[in-house]
Amino acid sequence: MAIESARAIGRRAIVSRGWADLSVVDNEPDCLAQGEVNQQALFKRVAAVVHHGGAGTTTAAARAGAPQVIIPQMYDQHYWAQRIHHLGIGTAHAPGTPTTDSLTSALRNALQPDVAARAQSIATAVRGDGTLLAAQRLITADKDV
Repeated sequence: MAIESARAIGRRAIVSRGWADLSVVDNEPDCLAQGEVNQQALFKRVAAVVHHGGAGTTTAAARAGAPQVIIPQMYDQHYWAQRIHHLGIGTAHAPGTPTTDSLTSALRNALQPDVAARAQSIATAVRGDGTLLAAQRLITADKDV
């Protein structure tokens, strides 16, 4: 479905095989199925990222400045989808199973120039040292007790 949506708006697609071992629907040159990948490197080179909305993928896409379409399935994925939508750096797909039409519409929205510009501007504000900062605060808080 993601490939059909990308094709509907004249884009190419990279499909992450993931744990489900996904594959492409045909052998056309506009799509590629890839195994393990460095998201930080890849996401800087794509027009948009369509994903489930896990915290790691959401952060990697935000740090790369890539607009996002989040199709949340469970837990915190719904939070991240709404957060990305609220920040204006992507689209939260409506709850439920996506269709080719609904995904095409969400992708088209995420690829709007103002969304892409906003995603790029937000990227510089996304910190990569959160765990270090949290550890430092914990150490400092321990000394204050």
